[in-house]
Amino acid sequence: MRAVLDIVIIVLDLYVWLLIASAILSWLIAFNVVNTRNQFVSAVAEFLYRITEPLLAPIRNFLPSLGGLDISPIILILIIMFVERVILYYIYPNVI
Repeated sequence: MRAVLDIVIIVLDLYVWLLIASAILSWLIAFNVVNTRNQFVSAVAEFLYRITEPLLAPIRNFLPSLGGLDISPIILILIIMFVERVILYYIYPNVI
């Protein structure tokens, strides 16, 4: 059972890195550092959008409009960190 919890922790850490990559890529696209007409950039952006958007959309719907500032990735990262801490401090020690 601890192996399953270890895999869950690894997946959550990987998802945090995907959120960070998605935010950085969106900034690079917004400031015209990378061009979405490039097939590789377009494929990476589409992948990151499809992976992160299902969890970010409900947070965006819940938060008030802050203009051009999108803090939903930060909120989601904090939620993921909370879930990881709950697993590590309360569930993991009680599993045989």
